[in-house]
Amino acid sequence: MVRKLSHARNTLVGMFLVIAAVVGGIFATTASGGSWSPKLALDLSGGTQLILAPQVSGSDSQEVTEEQLEQAVDIIRQRVDGSGVAEAEVTTQSGQNVVVSLPGALDKQTRDLIQASAQMSFRSVLQAGAPTAVAEESRLSEDQLPQPAGEPENGSDPNWISADLYRQFEALDCAAVANEDAEAQNPESAIVACATDGTEKYILGPVELNGTDIKNASYGQVQSAQGFATGQWGVNIEFTDTAREVFRDITTRMVGIGATTPGSPRSRFAILLDGKVLSSPSSKAIIADGRAQITGNFTEESAKALSEQLKYGALPISFAIQSEQQISATLGTDQLKWGLLAGLIGLVLVFIYSIFQYRLVGLVNIFSIIVAAIFSLALIVLLGNLMNYRLSLAGVAGLIVSIGLMADSFIVYFERIRDEIRSGRTIAAAIDHGWQRAQRTILASKAVNLLAAVVLYLASVGNVRGFAFTLGLTAISDLVVTYLLIHPLIVLLGNTSYFKNGGRFSGMDPVALGATPLYRGAGRVRTPDEAPLESAAERRRAARLAAEQEALEADKMKAGGNRGE
Repeated sequence: MVRKLSHARNTLVGMFLVIAAVVGGIFATTASGGSWSPKLALDLSGGTQLILAPQVSGSDSQEVTEEQLEQAVDIIRQRVDGSGVAEAEVTTQSGQNVVVSLPGALDKQTRDLIQASAQMSFRSVLQAGAPTAVAEESRLSEDQLPQPAGEPENGSDPNWISADLYRQFEALDCAAVANEDAEAQNPESAIVACATDGTEKYILGPVELNGTDIKNASYGQVQSAQGFATGQWGVNIEFTDTAREVFRDITTRMVGIGATTPGSPRSRFAILLDGKVLSSPSSKAIIADGRAQITGNFTEESAKALSEQLKYGALPISFAIQSEQQISATLGTDQLKWGLLAGLIGLVLVFIYSIFQYRLVGLVNIFSIIVAAIFSLALIVLLGNLMNYRLSLAGVAGLIVSIGLMADSFIVYFERIRDEIRSGRTIAAAIDHGWQRAQRTILASKAVNLLAAVVLYLASVGNVRGFAFTLGLTAISDLVVTYLLIHPLIVLLGNTSYFKNGGRFSGMDPVALGATPLYRGAGRVRTPDEAPLESAAERRRAARLAAEQEALEADKMKAGGNRGE
């Protein structure tokens, strides 16, 4: 018993340590611009609205198809939500434009990410040089210009470089060049291009892979051969099954070039976005599984930005920002006030029911709901600071709905305890046996809640995802509170004198619950701790056997009396 009480106290300490860790996380994030209050979504705080006009090159009369526009909406939505549930709204307008509404102020990085057409391609590097134009007196003479010796055999073949192309390379000044039109670049021929940061210019071979060949991309710290983090940031790329063999052939070719001509730019491949080179890493090894890692002078921010650009693939069309304006909250504080009032009324009703139905032990339910609400709110604030999660009115609705779900766990647990008390167990034994039965039901219930939240989140967009997210988050919070707060509190209360003796207003009064002692026979009752978990049929059978045993003992006593006479 002492061990159980000690374990219950330690579990309570663990609960408050978890809360302290979340609060500490919020405090740490405030140092880098975080807040102590939840970030609000577009429908509650307003934000920025962009109207994007599609740009189709090649012909002024060429129209954007509905399929292209819908694909663009999906990709842009993935981009703006890439750092978390930002509660952004991305829709089409009159089948011609894309409207992007974002909560809060729009920073330059997000604006560039939305506007980027992401006509992505992979080309082999044929030559690289300084980003400035070569002075006239330093340029190659006519007889020095490269002349193709034949048809190029692969993407790294120098025969792609013609005299005219090399003249373009010499004259190219990256500081004076705007974004290249990716669609105007011939994918089947060599081109000249600049790095996005303007540090280098290139002659590149034809397109060998496209952005659509990327299955996934992520970023993280580069690990050494021993599995230790090096402190260097890198970008991980995974190609599709069909592109895997192509990429293997590319890396095989480039590794061979690097082995025969160390330091040659032809051992590099360039990743282009909007006609400019995002990165041009060297191929250090043959990659047969389609999983490559790009390393270099990345910061965490630049590695994240490149991985997002790679991950979300290529837009089928490019966009220009037609208009940008600040918009007010679509629902505003009035709706939020009434929503919170509805939640408060529901909370008060749950509190009244808890006291009426469960007496003093109902205070445990009230306390656990308050702690769960604080814990959930703290998690929402922390996620807002770390992942830009924003709370919408639908998210608030998810929190309100979760009030009943939080009370459900306590009700299941305490009703099991009452069933055990009715069967004749002591309070302490009823708590132990009731918990063994109740936790299976609670886990099954929360598993269903989480499954429903995950399915709803994956199958929906916009505000509905916010509702699903808060529903799942509060289900996890409820499990934490049930195991780390409700159960240990009930154990500790069950061992106080008032509750242990089944006080009248404790909610555990055996007389009020109609508990009956189990008959053992010979004028005795089985003690509650001796009573196994029996069905009604088993108890009737035990009583019948006890009655038969009594009858036999009475017959023996009567026979002994006759012999004495």
